[in-house]
Amino acid sequence: MKICIVSSCGGHLTEVRQLRAAYGAYPHFYVLNNKALLPPDMEGKTYFISHSERDWKLLLNLWEAFRLLRAHRPGLILSTGAGPAVPFALVGRVLFGARIVFVETVTRIRSPSLTGRIMYWLAHDFFYQWQPLARFFPKATYGGPLL
Repeated sequence: MKICIVSSCGGHLTEVRQLRAAYGAYPHFYVLNNKALLPPDMEGKTYFISHSERDWKLLLNLWEAFRLLRAHRPGLILSTGAGPAVPFALVGRVLFGARIVFVETVTRIRSPSLTGRIMYWLAHDFFYQWQPLARFFPKATYGGPLL
C-alpha cells in the first residue's frame, strides 16, 4: 500500500513525521504547501503545491491533488493539517477511494481547528491528542500527544 503524507510545513510536518514508525516501512511520498529544507529521507519523494489560505488557490490545490493522486494512486492519505489536508482528502476519498487518516494537531487542546472540524467528516480514521476535544469528536479516537 502506498501512502501520501500531506502537511503544511513547520509544526504539522514535525507532528506527522512522529508517525514515521507507522508508515516508514510502506512506499510513501510527501506533499507540502511550502518549500522547505528537507531531511535526507524526504528528498526525492516530496512534492510542493501552492500555499492556499482559504482563498481561490483552494481550487488550484484541488487540481494539484487530482494530478498527484492520479499519478501515484495511494491507498491511504495521512495528515495532521492544515490547509492542504482538505483538498487531498476530498479528491482522494471521492475520486480515488483512498482511506483518509487525520490527526488533529497537538496545539488544539480545548477547541478544534477549522481543518479538524472539516476533516472529522471526511476522514475514515480521526484521532485527537487531548481529552478535552472528545466532546467535539465523539466518534473519533483519543491517541494522546505525538510530541
